[in-house]
Amino acid sequence: MVLKNDKGDLITLLHNDIIKLIPHRHPFLLIDKITNINLNESITGIKAVTFNEQYFPGHFPEHPVMPGVLILEGMAQTAACLISYEKQSLSKNNLVFFTGIDKAKFRKPVTPGCELFFKIYLITSKRSLYKFKGDAFVGEKLVASSEFSAMLVDKEKAK
Repeated sequence: MVLKNDKGDLITLLHNDIIKLIPHRHPFLLIDKITNINLNESITGIKAVTFNEQYFPGHFPEHPVMPGVLILEGMAQTAACLISYEKQSLSKNNLVFFTGIDKAKFRKPVTPGCELFFKIYLITSKRSLYKFKGDAFVGEKLVASSEFSAMLVDKEKAK
């Protein structure tokens, strides 16, 4: 069941809420909004891709395209928000790290002016290890997809 507030509206997390859940900051925070939170199941992240992104001047300057690895990172950050939102006490002392990326496919380029929707589904979780399926859309068009895994790591042990 997608989370709703007391008024029955979908819970939406904005910048100040997101930075309480994950450690990423500008210029590497790749999600602007979180919605459709379905605890232990799925979540949607949204990224407004603007011409001001720091990677565009050097990534095909004549035809700016968002790097595929950053689309995957946006998926991972969205997944980290799902884990951290549900287990906020764990997220205060832990970081969520990639442990694997499988079946990554890039179907359409993402360019300035696009609004990316990262739809993330939790496949499995065991202890501190998680596996996800992620799809990235611009409008109704699937632009990228992947399966990936991540784990919670104690901040002190990560040093």
